[in-house]
Amino acid sequence: MGLFDWAEKPAQVLQQGGVIAPDERLPWPQTAAMGVQHVIAMFGATVLAPILMGFDPNLAILMSGIGTLIFFLITGGKVPSYLGSSFAFIGVVIAATGYAGKGPNANIALALGGIVACGVVYAIIGAIVQAVGTRWIERLMPPVVTGAVVAVIGLNLASVPIKNMAANNFESWMQAVTFLCVALVAVFTRGMVQRLLILVGLILASIVYAVLTNGLGLGKPMDFSGIAAAAWVGTPHFVTPVFSGAAMLMIAPVAIILVAENLGHIKAVTAMTGRNLDAYMGRAFLGDGIATIVSGAAGGTGVTTYAENIGVMAATKIYSTAVFVAAALIAVVLGFSPKFGAVIQAIPLPVMGGVSIVVFGLIAAAGAKIWVDNRVDFSDNRNLIVAAVTLVLGTGDFTLKFGGFALGGIGTATFGAILLYALLSRGGSRPATTPVAQPAR
Repeated sequence: MGLFDWAEKPAQVLQQGGVIAPDERLPWPQTAAMGVQHVIAMFGATVLAPILMGFDPNLAILMSGIGTLIFFLITGGKVPSYLGSSFAFIGVVIAATGYAGKGPNANIALALGGIVACGVVYAIIGAIVQAVGTRWIERLMPPVVTGAVVAVIGLNLASVPIKNMAANNFESWMQAVTFLCVALVAVFTRGMVQRLLILVGLILASIVYAVLTNGLGLGKPMDFSGIAAAAWVGTPHFVTPVFSGAAMLMIAPVAIILVAENLGHIKAVTAMTGRNLDAYMGRAFLGDGIATIVSGAAGGTGVTTYAENIGVMAATKIYSTAVFVAAALIAVVLGFSPKFGAVIQAIPLPVMGGVSIVVFGLIAAAGAKIWVDNRVDFSDNRNLIVAAVTLVLGTGDFTLKFGGFALGGIGTATFGAILLYALLSRGGSRPATTPVAQPAR
């Protein structure tokens, strides 16, 4: 089966309505319109993640588009997916670079080396899965493990917005206003507005901030000069990775989370389409891994499959992979607009802090949702101990040093969960169930 099988399909794959399968497509104008919708759906998180790590959001958008095209080619156009910035990298990147939460990350090159290393590990896992299948992954990372590790990603980050993204009482109140705006959008709106709860909530909070500061003088005003000065078209700021052993050891384990995310994505799409995509899982891992390598090598964030796009597919019943090619091309165009990047940089820090509180909380809750969806039995002491120890290791930022290397927080929690579960499972135990819920980015 070649990489371009999708492109070799005959003309009768064109469909005008109803359920559109992955290897079918709408007429090109409708396909392009659907691509715009997917870009909007992934936009908020794909832009938010690089800002929280001090990366260039323009470059992140550009590399997400390029990464999606890479994924499309390696999977032969069989797996509908958009690759956006992964939230799983935020905690380890902040820890590895000492990023303070505002402006460009001065140590971004160290993070990029780790992201490339993570992509290499991920690609190797993909090659192994392609050769021997997925059962070993499902045994190594049952729901109790993946749920705990995903929850830890959010909990480990909890102190960042609260301690570093509000300099005074007014800014703390603005954080509260921000997460209230997001909550109101999440609960009291419907349709696409509700799907864009983070983006819409951020816009509403920014308007409130501008009224209170620029209008009433209650705090540091928003600065729009950068937007006016930015060109409409320009090249993003590319950065060359620096390969540090300590940073790579800290960031590379994120590959385990990316595997869990992609595994959940494929299981979800399989359930929605009725088509078993397990045969493409190895190629999906490999495509995501290579896309992460390419992104990190250029200065972008690590990438992963997106739950937002699953939501759009579920709502529209359009699973055509051609839609994601259109979305990727749109993202590439946006990546070459400094004006777009300047708008993102003008967002006030406390507003970003309020959004971060919501996002990090949602990540933690997504871990708990994995337990609920898979009916993890906490009356089983093995599951109880694995979850309990993992949560405290990650939340407390437990660190182990190996000579000059330090493995802390998310790293110790991830490896600890896998090793502890394997140890406690010796001697015969109930079989682990397969994770079916996609964790947060």
